Amino acid sequence: MTLITMDDIKQARQVINGRVHRTPMLTASLLGERTGVKLLFKAELFQKTGSFKPRGAINKLNSLSDEEKANGVVSMSAGNFAAGLAYAASAMGVKATIVMPEAAVKGKVAATRAYGATAILHGVGKDLVPKAMELAEQQHLTFVHPFDDPMIIAGTGTIGLEIIEDVAAPDVVFVPVGGGGLIAGIATAIKMLSPSTRVIGVEPSGAVKMLTSLQAHKALSAEKLNTIADGLAAPFAGVH
Repeated sequence: MTLITMDDIKQARQVINGRVHRTPMLTASLLGERTGVKLLFKAELFQKTGSFKPRGAINKLNSLSDEEKANGVVSMSAGNFAAGLAYAASAMGVKATIVMPEAAVKGKVAATRAYGATAILHGVGKDLVPKAMELAEQQHLTFVHPFDDPMIIAGTGTIGLEIIEDVAAPDVVFVPVGGGGLIAGIATAIKMLSPSTRVIGVEPSGAVKMLTSLQAHKALSAEKLNTIADGLAAPFAGVH
């Protein structure tokens, strides 16, 4: 396991600068009134491709050798990372192939292909990694993990850096948890810059794997995947 540092996150910001948006912190006034707190949202829905995924994808592709970039990359995703990697690859002149589940949202498949990537529909969640690894070996592609990779995590950490720059010392930051890459990066940045801030991960009750992994002290797979939040339906927890 490789732990990222604040220097890694700052370096990632230099890499992605100009290639992604610096998204705003938006006030949720009505919900804040109802709950009695000042509630802000980090609006990554306004990010390139509609999610935070390009941050890590660009940082990862930038770390590859010229030979690896020339050969191309392969990954797997239900949709958000697929589009994020496709966008990053297009922007950096790298060929990308993404394995997606057969039940992937059609719009996400279309978005992935619109950015120039090859989207291969194959099986369900547990089938994606083996297929991606098979393609990597057959076609000499570099495998890019969608969340369990230090360079991906450092890219997501730039979100935490921006939150602290905009809010200084928030009391609590809630982070959605799929495979864990997003919260790993955000928590690293926030706890280094604002140690008093609590960082709380939230995962769907129908796709629990991070909670059970922490309890077992090892990375586990979800016993079931039953959630409308397909972006949080990673079948297993990352180790980084």
